[in-house]
Amino acid sequence: TVLAQLKERELNMKQSISMTTRAMRQGETDGVDYYFTDVETFEKNIEEGYFLEYVKYGDNYYGTPKKKIEELIEEGYNVFLKIEVEGAKNVRDAFPQAVSIFIAPPSLEILQKRLKGRGTESEETYLKRLEIAQEELSRSKEYDYVVINDELSKCTDDICAIITAEKSRFTNMKAFIENF
Repeated sequence: TVLAQLKERELNMKQSISMTTRAMRQGETDGVDYYFTDVETFEKNIEEGYFLEYVKYGDNYYGTPKKKIEELIEEGYNVFLKIEVEGAKNVRDAFPQAVSIFIAPPSLEILQKRLKGRGTESEETYLKRLEIAQEELSRSKEYDYVVINDELSKCTDDICAIITAEKSRFTNMKAFIENF
């Protein structure tokens, strides 16, 4: 939802499309929401170094195709990856210049309500996702920024402010200063 709001703003942004072995949900489109594949193909891609990062989240694999990210960065885009904490750590290790933003729910109760409201998971999967979410929240200290997703427009504004601030960071303006 936050990424959809960010796409409506002029951020020179592209969102990465991850590959996953999980089943496609109603309303999702292969190649738009995710690249859906089977475990055998995913594991072959791992062996071939296809991914910038990948993890097994719950019972499924998720990964970010490396080549497409590199192409988008070379083209000058702000590339957004919607990934979990272990994948984000792997991205930070591979791209130390990456800016990481942890989007947190305002409370555990609201997270529970949001997950239940989706109606896309079994009770067992729902409980596992809650457990994973609590673990992920404990790792938010590894990120550059934490934004609370309480009010959608404020959350989006906060992320836009981070993008603006990062553009002005000296390391990103060094070439301009040196050429002045």
